[in-house]
Amino acid sequence: MKGQEWYQEDDVAESYEDKRFSRGGRLIDRREKQAVLDALQPVEEKNVLEIACGTGRFTVMLAERGADIVGLDISGPMLQQGRQKAQATGVDDHLEFMRGDAARLPFPDDHFDAVFAMRFFHLADTPAAFLSEMRRVARELVFFDTFNRFSTRSIYNWALPMGSRLYSRSEVTRLLDDAGLQLANEDHDFVLPYGFYRKIPNGLASSFWDADQAIGGSPVGDNFASVSYWTAEVA
Repeated sequence: MKGQEWYQEDDVAESYEDKRFSRGGRLIDRREKQAVLDALQPVEEKNVLEIACGTGRFTVMLAERGADIVGLDISGPMLQQGRQKAQATGVDDHLEFMRGDAARLPFPDDHFDAVFAMRFFHLADTPAAFLSEMRRVARELVFFDTFNRFSTRSIYNWALPMGSRLYSRSEVTRLLDDAGLQLANEDHDFVLPYGFYRKIPNGLASSFWDADQAIGGSPVGDNFASVSYWTAEVA
């Protein structure tokens, strides 16, 4: 997986959220959390696994809403920060953080109601293997996001330290078919790439987001989206 060594460095957890979710990145954080809630609701008493949970921003959010959730990640420092968040919000009895490999999930078949991964598949060197594992341990639902090949994401992708794997819609649907998953819903977002929003103040980001949504909501808007959210049901 791309960036595996970087994500396991001791200081990565300290800088991760400040780097990605400060300034205009707060808008991205709100939108991503809403996408997860839209896909998984109702979450109360649902048994959920998050792949690549990082510092637990989704894991803790779902636990606050009554889900029983496991967060799995390769980074010990990030998991520790997630545990601190869970304790601070009083939901540590509803969740468990585990260090592990998403390619070999330590759970039996059909163990979770839902399995999801955010900000993961753009780093995946073998997406089919990861998706197959997610499907194996999911009883009902699998949810994930991708960065899109034919979008503004491709313009600056070359400048990123680790790069990103970009996907076309046909590639995603093929991956779902091969994993035994049936596409239930797709949502497309962010004509302007994430990197742009992170560079501008949060107040200014809202104005650009309004324009972004206007373009995205047009008849051809999906063709320009840089991010897609995929909800799939176990076939």
